Amino acid sequence: MAALSGRALHYVLKIGDRAKNAFFFRQILGMKVLRHEEFKEGCEAECNGPYDNRWSKTMVGYGPESSHFVIELTYNYGVTSYEMGNDFGGVTIHSTEILPRAAQHSYPIEKTEGGHLLTSPDGYKFHVIDQAVTEADADPVQSVELRVTNLAASRQYWEQVLRMQPLAENKQSVWLTYDFKQASLQLTQTPDPINRAKAYGRIAFAVPAATQQPLHEAVVAAGGTVLKSPITLETPGKPRRDSAYLGRSRRSRDLLRGRGGILAALPGGARWAISDWKSTLPRIPFQSK
Repeated sequence: MAALSGRALHYVLKIGDRAKNAFFFRQILGMKVLRHEEFKEGCEAECNGPYDNRWSKTMVGYGPESSHFVIELTYNYGVTSYEMGNDFGGVTIHSTEILPRAAQHSYPIEKTEGGHLLTSPDGYKFHVIDQAVTEADADPVQSVELRVTNLAASRQYWEQVLRMQPLAENKQSVWLTYDFKQASLQLTQTPDPINRAKAYGRIAFAVPAATQQPLHEAVVAAGGTVLKSPITLETPGKPRRDSAYLGRSRRSRDLLRGRGGILAALPGGARWAISDWKSTLPRIPFQSK
């Protein structure tokens, strides 16, 4: 199978408290706010989940979206928490700065085999390896872990159908990527049935536009689940983007976007702070904070 030119873009996390998450992602993990968008109604592609209400998304990361894997924080007004499932294993980050910051703020740190674990206000796990990235411009985000019940079948799907390349493996996990210099996808075998509950997210990849339809057809031919056939999403002030949403199983979402002009930044070098949201947005009647 020929290698595919692609790039891991982001993972979507639903959050219930923007202020607490602002502190965690900025002050503890050291990420920056890259852009923020507000929406008056639900997304056609269920970007915010199965909610037809006002919502926002905020992209945070260690560098520009064009070259770094980032986190999309999705906030639905009026929803303060989400039932956690067991599908998301966490994000692995290489950094020598996170643990000292966490200790300074007395943020809980759990020692694990080979590293440390920090848990976000909503329960998402971040595995911190206390070492610097090898290159000055390298992305500290190393991998995103998804749990699966059949590692062999999942690996075949990602390698043979979606044409990712194996990076590493052990008895329980395999790491896959479209480019060895970017964050990888870690698939980990679990003996328990997958329960995605309400907090389920999705991972996004960019691929050449010309390959999106063939990939869609390959998924269908392999008996895979297509949650949304290729559609064009439009956001005011941003280029149109073609997206397809795939599912490995119930409520498991993978997003494939045709490459080209899908990234945008906030004015002024993306220096808005999450704490400034309330001063720039109209207050919502049921917004509690």
